[in-house]
Amino acid sequence: YIASSSNNYGFALAVEKLVGLEVPRRAKVIRMMLLEINRLMSHLFWLATHALDVGAMSVFLYAFREREYILDLIEDYCGARLTHSAIRIGGVPLDLPLGWLDQARNLMNKLPSDIKDYEDLLDTNRIWLMRMEEVGVISKEMAISWGCTGPMLRASGVAWDIRKEEPYELYDEVEFSVPWSDKGDNFARYRVYMQEMRESMKILKQLVPMYKDSDTQLMAHSPEYISCSKEEMMTQNYSLMQHFVLVTQGMRPPIGEIYVATESPKGELGFYIKSEGEPYAYRLKCRAPSFFHTGLLQEILVGTYIADVVTIIGSTNIVFGEVDR
Repeated sequence: YIASSSNNYGFALAVEKLVGLEVPRRAKVIRMMLLEINRLMSHLFWLATHALDVGAMSVFLYAFREREYILDLIEDYCGARLTHSAIRIGGVPLDLPLGWLDQARNLMNKLPSDIKDYEDLLDTNRIWLMRMEEVGVISKEMAISWGCTGPMLRASGVAWDIRKEEPYELYDEVEFSVPWSDKGDNFARYRVYMQEMRESMKILKQLVPMYKDSDTQLMAHSPEYISCSKEEMMTQNYSLMQHFVLVTQGMRPPIGEIYVATESPKGELGFYIKSEGEPYAYRLKCRAPSFFHTGLLQEILVGTYIADVVTIIGSTNIVFGEVDR
């Protein structure tokens, strides 16, 4: 239920920080491409379903059409569409296939006009505006008090983005803005999501030359914690032995604890790991954004119209499977 790339990546990054792995540059670029594509896919899904909740059937169909193109990119990379697991501890298992960058570039050239089409259908639609403007207002203080993150926090006047404030991977090498608003209503959250899609496309365009300038190494070299390549396993007896030990006994990270947060499409997705030097973590805690945004409903829904409950819950972009997990 938590977006696959963000979930796998957040946990992998936490383990890498705990054991001190240095990920190759090309793997970082590919990871960032997958994360931003995942953000676009998640935002389009939110827009489609939220618009449908309000009655905008056409936007639902159009947004899912563009989302299919993005799913095709994910499938071309790793063979899966939704439940993809394309990020590993130490890097990525696969390089980009031939022609993948051209497909991604074509999508980035097409998507801006599609986003404008959505806005043309919604921004001047009087029913959409009546259901969104000045409805579900979350003040800056309320957002901070309830632990809101991501678009929920930024739409309430706090321009906080972990990619900017605490950069990971190569986010400190790319230029992008942090969309925010001080209105705090449903419409402000909608506008933040729309602008974030444009910023993700800006990041993706910058990653293309960075990929071409990087070397071909995809995984960190650390036999103590991650398996070697399949080629090495099939040709070198010692590598096969190391792989056997890792599979049967598991990695043994150093004793310590760490918390690593990443900017997932919905907000802060963090993993806390406490290690006692054993193959299994002594404690593992996942901090997912939907849990906190669901708690906020008990305050902002009080005194609202029943009809507005639908749009308020929709604008929070919560997934109850992520809350329960």
